[in-house]
Amino acid sequence: MNKTFKLSIIALSVLVATGCSSLGVDPWERDLLAKKEMKLTSSPLDASLDDHIYFSKEASSGGRSFGGGGCGCN
Repeated sequence: MNKTFKLSIIALSVLVATGCSSLGVDPWERDLLAKKEMKLTSSPLDASLDDHIYFSKEASSGGRSFGGGGCGCN
């Protein structure tokens, strides 16, 4: 029973290790990921609404392209 347990742990470890072996983007998939629909915010209206909510809650404007907080310090 001890040998079977060790073999099952080794097999499970190998299975888990090979599950993360291909996490990169293949060259033939890059054209699909470069489409407008695949952006994090594909709609400019949604992005502007998110910005409005962010600066309303944080008392700061911008914040996505430069550092600094609502207190005026950079």
